[in-house]
Amino acid sequence: MSWASIHGDVPVFDAGRFAWIDTVEGQWLGVRQELEQVMRHREAMPNFQQILPQVGKIQKDDQWKTFFLKGVGMDCRDNARRCPQTMALLEQIPHCSTAFFSILSPHKQIPPHRGAWAGVLRLHLALIVPEPRERCRIRIADELHLWEEGRCLVFDDTYNHQVWNDTEGYRVVLFVDFARPLRWPVSLFNHWLLSLAALAPFLREANQNQQAAEQSFRRSLGHRPGTGDPGR
Repeated sequence: MSWASIHGDVPVFDAGRFAWIDTVEGQWLGVRQELEQVMRHREAMPNFQQILPQVGKIQKDDQWKTFFLKGVGMDCRDNARRCPQTMALLEQIPHCSTAFFSILSPHKQIPPHRGAWAGVLRLHLALIVPEPRERCRIRIADELHLWEEGRCLVFDDTYNHQVWNDTEGYRVVLFVDFARPLRWPVSLFNHWLLSLAALAPFLREANQNQQAAEQSFRRSLGHRPGTGDPGR
């Protein structure tokens, strides 16, 4: 994978290497506005481990909330309808496979962990970064990084990383996974493997969990079938 990686094998990538980053960053305020609408109902959002039980290895409480917009093998259409500008932005990211609002509560920490597959890269578009900014940070390998509202951080999550929000505010990023740019024929194999991932039992379970979470979210907004959706 390191040989085939077009942009090299490093923990954190120069965002300028991706031609579409400027477009994504230029649309961030529209995404922030949609986030603010759904954040009014933060308590009704699922904890990350309620969608992906495997996250329970690093997350046990209710201080890491998610609002899924896209996922491999997941039907997120109900959430996506609430965020049309965000969905339009995701169309600008080549081979985007996963996207959700990742919401960390005040004083929330995520312990060291790492991803399993280097065929995807991770992007954080910072939407809300509380002050003092230096107390809200992420370590990737041996590098510390701070988020900046409206800017993207691109990294390889197979490197060990951990997160701290040692502030009194919420930290929110648009969390995106996209296919790593690779040389042929490894790129072909990677896309084939990612397309098969939807068949994995744990992702089928995630889809079921997401459907239940969306139904619960609708109920919290007072939506009843056949009456339209007042949550937008």
